[in-house]
Order: sequence, then C-alpha cells, then structure tokens
Amino acid sequence: MPILEILDYAGVAVFAATGALSASRKQLDIIGYIFLASVTGIGGGTLRDVILGATPVFWVANPFYLVVCGSVAVLVFFSAHKMESRYIFLVWLDAVGLSAYCVMGAAKGLAATGSPLVALVTGMLTATFGGILRDLLAGEPSVLLRPEIYVTAALAGAGVFTLAATLAAPLLVASGLGVVTAFAVRGGALKYGWTLPTGAHTPGRHPDDVM
Repeated sequence: MPILEILDYAGVAVFAATGALSASRKQLDIIGYIFLASVTGIGGGTLRDVILGATPVFWVANPFYLVVCGSVAVLVFFSAHKMESRYIFLVWLDAVGLSAYCVMGAAKGLAATGSPLVALVTGMLTATFGGILRDLLAGEPSVLLRPEIYVTAALAGAGVFTLAATLAAPLLVASGLGVVTAFAVRGGALKYGWTLPTGAHTPGRHPDDVM
C-alpha cells in the first residue's frame, strides 16, 4: 500500500477515534459515537477536496472510509470506559492524526496544483478542520483556543514535506520528515506548553457594552 494511502487511512482512523472519545466524554449513545467519529474523521479531507475541486470527495468515491470511521467508533464505544483519562488520550491521538493528515493534505494540494503555497494551506486545513468540527459539535473548548501550538504544528509538518518533495526527495523520506516534524512540534507543545507570542492587547468588550 502506498505511503500516502497509509497516511490517509491512519489520519481518518485516528481522528475518528478522537471524535468517538469526545462522544464518550459526553456520554452519548452508539449513534452519537458514530456521528462524531465520522465527522471528525472525514471533515478535514472533505474540506480539502472541495477546495481543490476533487469531486466526488474521497469518502464518496471510496465509502470504505466510512466503514473505518464506524468501526473505530464501535471499538471506542466498548473500550473507552477502561481509559484512566480519555481527554489526555484524545489530545495525543489528535496529535498523531494531525501529523499524518498535514502531510496527506499537502501532498494532495501539491499534486493537484503544483503550488507549494497551496500545499501548505491544504495540509493545514486537512489536519485541523476535523478537530475543530469535533470540538464545536461536542461542546468542548476548541483546539484553536488552547494556548499551546496547534495550527503551527500542522503548518510545520506540511512545510517540511513540501520542501522535501520540491527538492525531489523520495516520497517515503519526505512523508516521514513531515510526520515527524508535525508530531515533534505538537507533542512538544503538549508536554512543555510551547506557545507563540500573543499580541499586546486588551480583551475585547462584550457586544452588549458596544451597542
């Protein structure tokens, strides 16, 4: 199986697991698990394909991706209660999914357009949009609002892959470098609290105070 196909299935499966873990934290039924797992697993790739005009989108062209999401959801449904901390497991799985999917998204963007800039954007969106949807639907604090680095990790992985690919590195090498870079940045942020500098500004006023 080609390395990009492996990363594609891995990204879908791991993100689906994080969606199912969010369903577990909210004590949803099995349908809720499958729904959140599927939205999280295919969300980023769907946005990528729509942007690139790749229709039908990947899971319509190959419904086995939905089988993967459903299977992962059922597995988590029967095992999540055994985990000591579902949230810690969720954020680390999310880091794994982000690492795989930022490379997959960048590869598809580069192949479709030949533009390194587009590859960066598609890599970033593919890796982050599913997690954003998951948190929004589950009522969890959005990963975008967490202080530690998130989107930057996806950009770093996509950037390293794109640079290596444009320098004609073998696909396996370029993909490995991208995945390792993204996971190192995101993992370091989770373990050590790495952040980027914020603007020197005061919090915005409540809308009622402005009207």
